[in-house]
Amino acid sequence: MSKKNFPLSKAYRLLEPGPVLLVTTAHKGKANIMTQSWHTMMEFTPPLVGCVISGRNHSFEALVKTGECVLNIPAVELAKQVVKVGNCSGREVDKFRKFKLTPAPAAKVAPPLIAECYANLECKVVDRRMVNKYNFFVLEIVQAWIDPAQRNPRTLHHQGMGVFAVDGERIKLPSKMA
Repeated sequence: MSKKNFPLSKAYRLLEPGPVLLVTTAHKGKANIMTQSWHTMMEFTPPLVGCVISGRNHSFEALVKTGECVLNIPAVELAKQVVKVGNCSGREVDKFRKFKLTPAPAAKVAPPLIAECYANLECKVVDRRMVNKYNFFVLEIVQAWIDPAQRNPRTLHHQGMGVFAVDGERIKLPSKMA
């Protein structure tokens, strides 16, 4: 076998589960955006998503206090904005204004949707048992939106240290789950 040891501190790069998200929160009259990639689908009905939001992030306090957020899914065309949003703090800057992103009203939660994203998932926190120990929130998707004008969007997948994979070719295979 010709494999070599891989640093445990980089193992997350091999498992990154899904597209990079722009998470919006709102607290004390101020909306914020954070870039996030540590999330996983947990259940289909009701649709549950587990996500890690560091206690060091400005959005953490808003999510703890309000129990609401929007998971906005950007396509590759927003890649530069996604990285820039992730490299600054909402404590110091209005990220909607700075990065020319458009807040749009949500139907069931206070945080805004990001109009430029091809999909938006309005969420409410339904389980906080792992927040204190792991910063892990369980969210229920209470409303989902998709922009039909953005056909076959290609999403970003974080691989660490500023490297992203972009969705590529799609294939369809027979499945009993279809």
